[in-house]
Amino acid sequence: MSKVIPLRTHAPGVLLSLAVAGIALLGDLAERYVAGQAWLEALVLAILIGAAVRFLLRRPAAFEPGIEFSAKYFLEVAIVLLGAGVSAAALASIGPIMLGAIALVVFCVLAASYGIGRLLGLPKRMAMLVACGNSICGNSAIAATAPVIDARPEDVASSIAFTAVLGVVTVLLLPLLVPALQLSGTDYGILAGMTVYAVPQVLAATAPVSAASVQVGMLVKLVRVMMLGPVVVALSLLSAGRLANERRRPPLGRLVPWFIVGFLLMLAARSFGVIGEPAALILSKLSGGLTVLAMAALGLGVDVRKVMEAGTRVSATVILSLLVLLAASYAMILLLQITAA
Repeated sequence: MSKVIPLRTHAPGVLLSLAVAGIALLGDLAERYVAGQAWLEALVLAILIGAAVRFLLRRPAAFEPGIEFSAKYFLEVAIVLLGAGVSAAALASIGPIMLGAIALVVFCVLAASYGIGRLLGLPKRMAMLVACGNSICGNSAIAATAPVIDARPEDVASSIAFTAVLGVVTVLLLPLLVPALQLSGTDYGILAGMTVYAVPQVLAATAPVSAASVQVGMLVKLVRVMMLGPVVVALSLLSAGRLANERRRPPLGRLVPWFIVGFLLMLAARSFGVIGEPAALILSKLSGGLTVLAMAALGLGVDVRKVMEAGTRVSATVILSLLVLLAASYAMILLLQITAA
């Protein structure tokens, strides 16, 4: 971040990324106006539109530096700002038993999802992206993990695209499990918080059931999102260890990336009251906007043909991983019921 960014070189790509992000945001607003909600969120639209622009216009090399800059640095700043939306007090309110259960399920499902991806022939980096997206928080987890493991734009786009589609299907079908599994409002809130990918989607999946489902689902989802920090730090350390084994000295920033340090500092500031609720809301919206901008740039760097080559394996991995997550989450509910009794 300390090096000087040449404005003339980067401006074309940054402006193109801004244009694509703006179109994606307008598309998101149009969906909400017409249908009442966005079935394809701005983040996903940005990738799709960016990839279409790349495919149709065959972008000139003059756009390359700005696109790469936008995909990397705007995303890292967005991750830092994301920490302002989480506080230690909210995590503490959920209780140690539930907190431990959520962490256990997240890490077990992450390992299982990664294993499924590798068994189905996905490259290591793509398998890890799908695993993180499935077990933690969908698109945000994929986006946050990508720079740490040096994932290719095609891998990120594939993972987000298939995860996004399945996320919408999950929101629509998950309430059907309430009568099928005889779930209470609280139990369903836990199930939704553990399995639905995005925070807004948790609200959409729980609101038709009960107010208790909404409250519990959002709190469980918050804890699940918090698992992103430890996972990314662990991946950073593993990556540094790989470089050491290859007798290459890992850069200091690879041990714990600057944006993860920033995320934790923002979390601490939120927890100690330095960042209040109004400021946290503003920073959260800014984080979302920067993420859309980064995903637009990511889409502009995607080769659609390479994405489609991995389609069947990625979709199979995402579906099987979600089924594992559902089973593990339901088992967690049953164990919590036994513990409470």
